[in-house]
Amino acid sequence: MKTNHTKLGFPILALAAAISLSAQSNENPARIALLKWYPANLTTSFAVGVQPQSIAWDGADVWVANATSGSVTELRGSDGAVLGTYNVGGAPEGIAYDGANMWVADSLNARVIKIRASTGAVLGRFATGSACRNVVFDGANIWASNLFANTVVKLRASDGSNLGSFSVPSPGQMAFDGANIWVTSASGSVVKLQASNGTNLGSFGVGNNPTGVAFDGANIWVAAESSHNVTKLLASDGSNQGTYTGFGYPQGVVYDGEYIWVVDEASNNVTKLQISDGTKLGVFGVGGSPVAIAFDGVNIWVTQYAGGYVSKL
Repeated sequence: MKTNHTKLGFPILALAAAISLSAQSNENPARIALLKWYPANLTTSFAVGVQPQSIAWDGADVWVANATSGSVTELRGSDGAVLGTYNVGGAPEGIAYDGANMWVADSLNARVIKIRASTGAVLGRFATGSACRNVVFDGANIWASNLFANTVVKLRASDGSNLGSFSVPSPGQMAFDGANIWVTSASGSVVKLQASNGTNLGSFGVGNNPTGVAFDGANIWVAAESSHNVTKLLASDGSNQGTYTGFGYPQGVVYDGEYIWVVDEASNNVTKLQISDGTKLGVFGVGGSPVAIAFDGVNIWVTQYAGGYVSKL
């Protein structure tokens, strides 16, 4: 088992080059330089379940939904140690944290599952719609996207009560911008819903088969798998601020407080982008058909769908 195993097979020249940069940057330059020399060799990988689909951070630990295992794995953020594997059944795909509990989208049984983060105990199962794939928390409520039902359902986080169902064509990934829910749609767009009442505020083209979506504090970033690009939209009005190409099959997207990170399943890597203009600042190998990504305040975590691992950068 490849648990907590770090490879360090880089030459002395690479190390010397990295160290020489350490005085020029405050962003751990030695590590960044080494990643650029041998990106695949400086990841640390942790075994989880079969086909890990999504990942979330709870402030201390990383949670991974294993689509084919019917389970959720909890990893300690500091060292990746497995703290628990919780069998929830079905096909867990999306996962989100509400400040106390984890919410898991079960695509097989058209429901979401609420799990107490402190113990892993199942607190409830709540019907949503056919092929419930993803979930997001808005500070008070959980939103679940139902791919085949063409709906997004809003549930009260405290008790799972259904607060409304809103039409979105083939909805997928979601992000919350502080006031609105942004939902990727297989129609080649991202839909903006007002979080307070579900009102549709607009649909904005981003490319074919949009997948991951993230908010950077001002803009919405959307990866479009079949168009092989990432689009930046101004959150206030949805206007296109730039479309960035050169990706294979971009999937998950996350904002780390300064940069945007994009998972590329086709290339088995993660790309770091400058938010001002989409400049590629680095490409880091992770392997295993990566699909989902999370940020823990210091590190980037990526699921390897084909390998059954999570990589930490």
